[in-house]
Amino acid sequence: MKRLNYSLKIILPMLLLLSAITANAQDARLRFEKLNGLETRARDVVEINIDGKLLDLAKRVMVKVDDPNSKKIGQAISGLKGIYVRVYNFEKENEYNISDVDEMRLQLQSPGWEKLANVRSKKNNQKVDVYTMFTGDVMSGVAVVVSESKSIAVVNIIGPIDIDLLAELSGKLNIPKIEIEKESQEKPKN
Repeated sequence: MKRLNYSLKIILPMLLLLSAITANAQDARLRFEKLNGLETRARDVVEINIDGKLLDLAKRVMVKVDDPNSKKIGQAISGLKGIYVRVYNFEKENEYNISDVDEMRLQLQSPGWEKLANVRSKKNNQKVDVYTMFTGDVMSGVAVVVSESKSIAVVNIIGPIDIDLLAELSGKLNIPKIEIEKESQEKPKN
């Protein structure tokens, strides 16, 4: 009986610690259930779910390709846990309920998410929100929510993202050019 109590004293705290780590890793994943009802009203629907074995396969293929840029993309996605995209295009303006999109934005108000950028345009009733999540000093998630009068798009990337590597790949392979000023590695001469 003493051995069982001793084992429980060790195992229970370990389980609690592991469940906290797992819960933290899942915090960056958005819940898309609220958008499921839009499929019946939308003219076009795009749903992309890349995780698990499919993401592992993409990582292995990109690293083995005999192209330096492809190998760098393989490195860039090596730590990713998932990529999720939803796009809904509608025939007419305001064919969807804005509260469905606001529900997605509300998820991004939870602890851990930080707003990186937002854009508002009255001309085409466009709203763009970009959020990031950090675990320590490492970016562990990105979310982008775009709504216009005739379309909605949500992108959710989960896992560590190497910004320096992404900046290096920018302007290549249809990746938009990103200019990030790096801190100088050299010490100033006195």
